[in-house]
Amino acid sequence: MTSASELHDAPRVDPFTAMQTLRAALDQTGIVLPSLAVDPQPSARVRLVELGRIRPDVAMRLADALQRGAAA
Repeated sequence: MTSASELHDAPRVDPFTAMQTLRAALDQTGIVLPSLAVDPQPSARVRLVELGRIRPDVAMRLADALQRGAAA
């Protein structure tokens, strides 16, 4: 669960670093999100990372990887 302090620090997280870190973690599990990118329309409050749309089988693999990580 995200803490209040983490939410407060969200604007300080570089979206490009976050995207690259996520891509590297996904690569380790063999998951590719082809549309993974930094949102080109930054809001005044926070920059967003666009995850994009994926096939159902990729969504299932992503869910499995997250569940295995949460169980560890």
